[in-house]
Amino acid sequence: MSQRRVVVTGMGLVSCFGTDINVFFDRLLKGDSGVEPITEFACDDLPTRFAAWVKDFQPGDYVDKKLQRRGDPFLTYAVYAGKRALEDGGLLGADALRSLNPERCGVLIGSGMGGMTMYSDTVNVLTEKGAKRVTPFFVPYIITNMGGALLAIDVGFEGPNYSISTACATSSYSVIAAADHIRNGTADLILAGGVEGSKTRVCLAGFVACKAVSERNESPKEASRPWDQGRDGFVLGEGGGVLLLEELEHAKKRGARIYAEYLGGRISCDAFHMTSTREDGSGIAKCIEATMRDAHVSKERVNYVNAHATSTKLGDEAELRGLLNVFGNQTKKPCVNAIKSMIGHALGGAGALELICTILSLNRGILPPTINHHNPDPELILDVIPNTAREVTIDVALKNSFGFGGHNSCIALSRFQG
Repeated sequence: MSQRRVVVTGMGLVSCFGTDINVFFDRLLKGDSGVEPITEFACDDLPTRFAAWVKDFQPGDYVDKKLQRRGDPFLTYAVYAGKRALEDGGLLGADALRSLNPERCGVLIGSGMGGMTMYSDTVNVLTEKGAKRVTPFFVPYIITNMGGALLAIDVGFEGPNYSISTACATSSYSVIAAADHIRNGTADLILAGGVEGSKTRVCLAGFVACKAVSERNESPKEASRPWDQGRDGFVLGEGGGVLLLEELEHAKKRGARIYAEYLGGRISCDAFHMTSTREDGSGIAKCIEATMRDAHVSKERVNYVNAHATSTKLGDEAELRGLLNVFGNQTKKPCVNAIKSMIGHALGGAGALELICTILSLNRGILPPTINHHNPDPELILDVIPNTAREVTIDVALKNSFGFGGHNSCIALSRFQG
């Protein structure tokens, strides 16, 4: 029996560039930066005072008003992005939803950190006002599964529903798991991705303590600079995205627009260090090679990689070495770019935002640049689309995502060929 094919038929997001997928992509193509000084909370005592936050988020009728008032941002991001993906796929609305078998539709939306705003605010309430003032919504609104659960309640999906939390690889792990459900026949349609609401003082302070974030306060828009010798850490971002994954025949039967085909994906663990990947990139290389085997594509067909590339010294170098381990002997190597240079690092939501970028690149035949790239890392021999977008006809694209704990993931995509 041949394996069921999986396609992408809808996308939704929340980002520092807003909530429209085409505006998001156009801003990336222009090389805009969404990084700005922080005004949401006091941070004068911190060595990092900028981020790429979601601003002026207005979920409108997509999210229940009570949830908007009292829910953690990661919950509203999940519900909003999921419903926008359904809308983009032509499935939002009572009649469209009734046309689906709810037992064959699922939601797999993860978060790396869960309800950080709710957690931080409630600790303050407990400390300052006492236990009797702690909200009964505290536990439901901090646990990572609740975004997908609330979305399923809203749209009535009764199929596979759980959250995956693998730090900054969360979104990609969720998409791979969702695609496997569809491939093996346990679902026909799944909303999959990841979100993060990291706009908190404690979250920023935690990454400062790890010495993971940039301190380029004098020029924050130039702070995220993957593969540039001047990089000094990543820029904290937030938001995330949701993809509508669908079994091919199910999508064709309802006349859905198909953005791209999911060819394959694999996950692995370095089993090496709590926060660092293997410096030689061997774990990354193995994951990429496993993905190409799963996708049944040769490495010569891969001509674009949307990299994880966070703008940290060790992380960027390890990913570069992993890519060179796989593609270094080829005469024609794939183009590679890093959109975290513009939108910062949205942690558990990063992979979904970057997958949406990858899919729009496939459709439009143009790659956003890696901005702030002026002094290349000495090891860099790949084309990272420096500073200016470029037209490229993509055959097979890869999306890399990695997370604390040694979590590796890679996804292969192509335009739908019929």
